[in-house]
Amino acid sequence: MVHIVGAGCGAADLITVRGARLLEKADVIIYAGSLVNPRLLDYASRDCLIYNSAKMTLDQVIDVIRDADSKGLDIVRLHTGDPCLYGAIREQMDRLDHLGIPYENCPGVSSFSGAAAALQAEYTLPGISQSVVITRMAGRTPVPERESIRSFASHQATMVIFLSTGMTEAVQNELLEGGYDEDTPAAIVYKATWPDQKVVRCTCGTLHKAAEENGLQNLALITVGNFLGDDYQLSKLYDPSFTTGFRKASELSSEEKDPEAGAKQ
Repeated sequence: MVHIVGAGCGAADLITVRGARLLEKADVIIYAGSLVNPRLLDYASRDCLIYNSAKMTLDQVIDVIRDADSKGLDIVRLHTGDPCLYGAIREQMDRLDHLGIPYENCPGVSSFSGAAAALQAEYTLPGISQSVVITRMAGRTPVPERESIRSFASHQATMVIFLSTGMTEAVQNELLEGGYDEDTPAAIVYKATWPDQKVVRCTCGTLHKAAEENGLQNLALITVGNFLGDDYQLSKLYDPSFTTGFRKASELSSEEKDPEAGAKQ
């Protein structure tokens, strides 16, 4: 069996309990060495064979898996964050399907979740944004024009931009031309949840300058939107006048109906 495991966004203790147990039982681990925290390899047994896929091609990865599977070994393919986002796992799964090698996916904590934690922020706020756009800037790997940052910016939704910190000037131009105001809050989160995590707050109009001044060119996420501001509406979830499937709305007190009522009595 091949277990495709999300390593989490950085801190070694943010891997899931299931992911950690799979690492402990693995005979072979192939990990994304350019991004995965090497401390996660401490979960591996002494006899486990470990390969760094940062130095391997897809064919080489599949060759290791095929050889290990033929010997009846248990294999973990360890990807950063949650492998369903920019993990390049579809091509691996297709190869495994073709070879008849069984596999399963174990989700992980994505770096966009880690970034929100670092920012102490909530991406979805009533009256501000109820949608999160996860995207990236076109670079050596193209992005469909219909999914350009400029087109997404027109929605004014919360945006989390991966793999683009080395192109902040172009990102800034796309955001502004798409519709964000120059003073729209933004933040760059470098290595979210790692010991050397860094948070740089800025605006859409100062994004490129902030990245340059702080030397941020990779291993960082760009977050954009008014969720980083202070104005929002309270959730209905805990509103006493709002009925849910677990709680009936309560009658407003006289003071709640008329804030001056208490002073009048």
